[in-house]
Amino acid sequence: MDDSLQIRVSLEAIEPEIAAAMSVMTAAFPPEYGEAWSTAQLSSMMRLPGSMLVIGRIGAEPVGFALLRSIVGEAELLLLAVHPEHRGRSHGRRLLDRCMTEAEGSGAQTMFLEVRAGNPAIHLYGKAGFRQYNIRRDYYLGNNGSHYDALSFKIILRHEDS
Repeated sequence: MDDSLQIRVSLEAIEPEIAAAMSVMTAAFPPEYGEAWSTAQLSSMMRLPGSMLVIGRIGAEPVGFALLRSIVGEAELLLLAVHPEHRGRSHGRRLLDRCMTEAEGSGAQTMFLEVRAGNPAIHLYGKAGFRQYNIRRDYYLGNNGSHYDALSFKIILRHEDS
């Protein structure tokens, strides 16, 4: 069996791709933080210009995804998740790298993301070159009523003279 990660980018809200992302999201995001999006939210975002859904599969099985939006020289990584059974195999880094490549290819010079303080993915973003530039205290409200800080990160993908 081939266990290599195959990555596909969708620029439209195609139902099978949305379903694949939702299957990973349901497993990957702990419910107490309230970070998972609904199918309607994901589909709605995919209808906006510049949105890209990046799906990583091993064979037919979706193991990770990322949601990216690029517009007017900037990109934002809105979501990135790897199914818990497939973590620790560099799938998250490969998805992130693909998002950075897609963002740069769309003309983005800077890429932003926001993440809950304490999220283990912070390490991944730091290794990829993202730097924290802001903190929003008590920004997120979890399903359990707790508040969590949001950390804002960015990376320069290319300089204007490039």
